[in-house]
Amino acid sequence: MEQGCCRPSNHGSAEGRYLRLLPLSQRHGVVWMKVIKEGGHRLLANDAETAALVSSMLLDLEKNGLDAVRRYSEKFDRWTPTDFELSAAQIRDATAQLDPQVVTDTRFCQDNVRRFAQAQLATMLPLETEIRPGVTLGHRHIPVNSVGSYIPGGRYPMFGSAQMSIIPAKVAGVKNVVACTPPVDGKGFFPATINAIAAAGADRIFVIGGVPALALMAFGMGVVEPVDILCGAGNKFVAEAKRQLFGRCGIDLLAGPTEIMVLADDDADPALVACDLLGQAEHDPNSGIALICLSEEFGRRCLAEVEQQMAVLPTREIAAQSWGTNGRIYQAENSDEAVALCDDYAPEHLELHVENPDWYFDRLKNYGSLFIGEETTVAYGDKSIGTNHILPTSRAARYTGGVWVGKFLKTVTYQRMSPAASVEVGLVTSRQCKVERMLAHAITADVRVQRFGGS
Repeated sequence: MEQGCCRPSNHGSAEGRYLRLLPLSQRHGVVWMKVIKEGGHRLLANDAETAALVSSMLLDLEKNGLDAVRRYSEKFDRWTPTDFELSAAQIRDATAQLDPQVVTDTRFCQDNVRRFAQAQLATMLPLETEIRPGVTLGHRHIPVNSVGSYIPGGRYPMFGSAQMSIIPAKVAGVKNVVACTPPVDGKGFFPATINAIAAAGADRIFVIGGVPALALMAFGMGVVEPVDILCGAGNKFVAEAKRQLFGRCGIDLLAGPTEIMVLADDDADPALVACDLLGQAEHDPNSGIALICLSEEFGRRCLAEVEQQMAVLPTREIAAQSWGTNGRIYQAENSDEAVALCDDYAPEHLELHVENPDWYFDRLKNYGSLFIGEETTVAYGDKSIGTNHILPTSRAARYTGGVWVGKFLKTVTYQRMSPAASVEVGLVTSRQCKVERMLAHAITADVRVQRFGGS
């Protein structure tokens, strides 16, 4: 059966009761599922126009430094302050503008992130082992020296993003964290963002957006020390800048539009499932929204709930675009197929609304962050619960996790040997090198065999 073909049906609507069958990738064998609602999914792709524009900007920014930063800031953000860096007084003033409850709640959220990062760090132990007599190998975890944190603005001032890159870096032991956040369309900055950045522990704060912000942090421009890692989400221009700057410095990951997948069985609450799907749909018209269920009847109840809740959703202008274009509802034949579907999609966020979550927990492999049971939801992870919300999208969860304290640590190895071990290993090394015809390598082993072998 070819991908995209249809099983005969007596019903006539492609998004109604007419059920289309699609195969999964060959990693899972030939698996078929019913499609109750089909939708697209915008993945990271090569955008030649964006790549060319960003490349031109980065060349200009590296050559002309702050002059180019100021020029682009005026062009794109109508923002030309005397100094892009905020002073201690400006930071204090920003916090003073806030409702005290905002400050208290931000502290609550950041305390959770910090506690989890500290617990993660405690698992990362140094290692030293004698693998054979006289041969000692080990590893150490060394923090990078500097991190550049980008805290996005745009449609929503996502000030909670500040803690997700700054706090794990500081817990890891990073000495210098430079933070950049875009201005609010010529009006300065969002006070809650500045408070969050400062409370998270950033050493310096700049109000600069987009590609110029990443260039400042990566190149230094005589203003800051060039960073070792760039971290944080942003629009397609920010993602492309990170892609092009990788190698010049490290990056956390390349993030596309946000994603949610809910896996729900017939015992789940359709109203709650629909609520959580719409919770992510408001992010962006390109958000990926998917539901895997185990019966057509339940899937249709969820579809009806989404439509009903959408009608009164305050952010329905964006959510309706996202759901209409990218919303998917698939019916799996059984629990095993549901797991295969989830792993193939490899979502950024995966919620389990099922009777036996432990069964799924033991089998699911590909996700950025897992939300187990109806008591938790993606918004908790995004804002307050303590796990990181900088997560892999666009099926990158097949090969990486999200940002965590380990992202800012280099695991480096070392070795030491006794004279006798040097001889034993040296004889093998010399023979291996000669087979490869790398004779200078062989000589470095031979001289040690001669020196420590007593001959």
